[in-house]
Amino acid sequence: MSPFHLTRTLPEDATDAALRADVLHGLSTAPKTLPPKWFYDARGSDLFEKITELPEYYPTRAEREILIARAGEIAAATGARTLVELGSGSSEKTRHLLDALAGLHTYVPVDVSESALTQAGQALIAERPGLDVHALIADFTSGLTLPDTPGPRLVAFLGGTIGNLVPDERAAFLKSVRSLLAPGDALLLGTDLVKDESVLVRAYDDATGVTAEFNKNVLAVINRELGGDFDLDAFTHVAVWDAGNEWIEMRLRARGARTVKIPALGLTVDFAEGEEMRTEVSAKFREDGVRRELAAAGLDLTHWWTDAEGRYALSLSMPQ
Repeated sequence: MSPFHLTRTLPEDATDAALRADVLHGLSTAPKTLPPKWFYDARGSDLFEKITELPEYYPTRAEREILIARAGEIAAATGARTLVELGSGSSEKTRHLLDALAGLHTYVPVDVSESALTQAGQALIAERPGLDVHALIADFTSGLTLPDTPGPRLVAFLGGTIGNLVPDERAAFLKSVRSLLAPGDALLLGTDLVKDESVLVRAYDDATGVTAEFNKNVLAVINRELGGDFDLDAFTHVAVWDAGNEWIEMRLRARGARTVKIPALGLTVDFAEGEEMRTEVSAKFREDGVRRELAAAGLDLTHWWTDAEGRYALSLSMPQ
């Protein structure tokens, strides 16, 4: 069986410390905010998998369509011997790239979840004799050091996750990715595209309420990890299109005035009736805007692929 390496670049207590810092900061500011990464405990991850199967939620299907249709072109354009995937999770969608990259030597999945990395990595080496898997337990938004692997390298950031970053965060992130790339390396980026408001809102506010449950899961995480006393039924899921910023905001709206205690932080938080707390931004993009943002980070957009309906795009860019 091929080698499986697991390297931890996050301290064991980094997740708990980050949760504490994010909740303390986000619930002490006006308007209140919480980062979307805290949706994804085991239950949140299961709920998101259900979201990707909903008829209203098109991005996962659209991205898969492009990967299936264009994986050969991606392979030909990059000649990658190492594939690095940021936020790899189950590595399920990456299999289309792994199949197409004939000369691939090493796969480097990067995620904060050790269990997800181990499960996916061991499955891949069982399926693909000769493939080295070097998994990194790391937070790709706060600096990343890649293992020494053969080039050229293809760094993949899929799922439209870059949309969860506001513009300043995106700029910093893209510059950090550029710093990892040598001549001949490339970035494969997934971006959801601007489209009709009704289509976008439905994708984040499905008829069966799965997304609402997913949104409220951040409160369940705070209750479990920090001893909070959020009543999940006291908050309503809201999805709003911000036309000025061209992003969807997910929010939680207090049904009535209430006070929440979070003992682990010594924090008491007051909510007014109808007060909304932002839990996610999901930016949508246009080709010229993606090209500008990549160029500002020192990357040239060389290929742009969309699904048949033009809902979603994968772009390939190279260091300038």
